[in-house]
Amino acid sequence: MVTNIIKSIIFGIVEGITEFLPISSTGHLILLDNILKLSNDRAFTNLFEIFIQSGAILSVIFVYFNKLWPLEYKKNEKKIKFSSNKIKLWIYIIIAIIPFGIVGLFADDFIQERFFNPTCVSITLIFYGIVFIIIEIFLSRKEKIEKTAKNAPVYINGDTANYLDFKKAFIIGCFQLLAVIPGTSRSAATIIGGLILGLPRVVAAEFSFFLAIPTLIGAGLVSLIKAKVFYNSEAIILLAIGFIVSFIVALLVIRFFIKYLAKHDFKIFGYYRIILGIIVLILLVL
Repeated sequence: MVTNIIKSIIFGIVEGITEFLPISSTGHLILLDNILKLSNDRAFTNLFEIFIQSGAILSVIFVYFNKLWPLEYKKNEKKIKFSSNKIKLWIYIIIAIIPFGIVGLFADDFIQERFFNPTCVSITLIFYGIVFIIIEIFLSRKEKIEKTAKNAPVYINGDTANYLDFKKAFIIGCFQLLAVIPGTSRSAATIIGGLILGLPRVVAAEFSFFLAIPTLIGAGLVSLIKAKVFYNSEAIILLAIGFIVSFIVALLVIRFFIKYLAKHDFKIFGYYRIILGIIVLILLVL
């Protein structure tokens, strides 16, 4: 039991760190599961991943609740009204998740059977690490975008919706399709899409966070429906521990990440991806 608790804590920490950084949480969990087997029961492992992802999602809602909740109090009118900007933001989120939702619904099993392995993860880690570095080299030459990104709002300040429109939201949603291949990173794919479209770094990251809410909830529900399993009290404790640890760690990571992006770029994540991918490939060869 103690060993399983330690494993659930480690998996929760890894999920909390990697879910919103552009380094692929799924890829890290696949690699970790090959090193530190969580369970021989694949159904339980899938369920556990749903729980730790849910913890990470809750952290986004917690940090950005005021920015996402569509109702706001108008002091001058002394009334609670819908915020047009927040409604607009949710419309953009819905538009952006449509492509991923369609592909995920019909191709999830096919993708898991063929691509959920360390070799695929290592290749995609390296490839998109290179993409990040190339994009940042290009962006560094665009002084206007660079300046806008460094002056971008932190946390709840500012309106993400002001930087978006229907076309941009849909294109970012199409970029999210790249993340069906493990090792790509859902956040990396959407952030890359946002950067290519000219969004400031912080805005691209925040919109990526927001897309995670319906995307991961939808994926989790599909997995739960497929699972149809029930577990004993020990398993429930492990699920709860993973959820709580993931929530706390993701909460800290989100706050750090946004502050970091206010003054830095994504190159460090590109280098990390490349180094990790190369290490995994070497280990696979050996």
